[in-house]
Amino acid sequence: MTSKTTICLWYDGTALDAATFYSETFPDSAVGTVFRAPGDYPSGKQGDVLTVEFTVMGIPCLGLNGGPAFTHTEAFSFQVTTEDQAETDRLWHAIVGNGGQESACGWCKDKWGLSWQITPRALMAAISDPDRAAAKRAFDAMMEMTRIDIAAIEAARRG
Repeated sequence: MTSKTTICLWYDGTALDAATFYSETFPDSAVGTVFRAPGDYPSGKQGDVLTVEFTVMGIPCLGLNGGPAFTHTEAFSFQVTTEDQAETDRLWHAIVGNGGQESACGWCKDKWGLSWQITPRALMAAISDPDRAAAKRAFDAMMEMTRIDIAAIEAARRG
């Protein structure tokens, strides 16, 4: 890795699986170096995957197989800006359909517990509309959604 800053994500033995899924799902993503244990250690054996270098949409990450002590929370998420409903749906369904779960307002979790915000540009434009009444209508519509429906957001914005 060449970046001085890398996001380290903790996994319970599944870092390579997660990195592979991200690289297959998101553009500008790839699995890099996989580091394996050179010998046995308290929670693993020689040859087990210790860390995985990968990128998610160009962001350098390190998957650490640290064991079950810590899990992901909503305090950290990747926000992915989408251009249209097709891209929004593709990413949403890839995450949720691969053992993940839906949440509110465009948020979902992958099967490893990592949170994602699948956020269409149209949503951000709608809730930042200078017409505050239009923005509020769009915001109120978003608050009722799991996956964001751009047509419904735009209809709410128009009133």
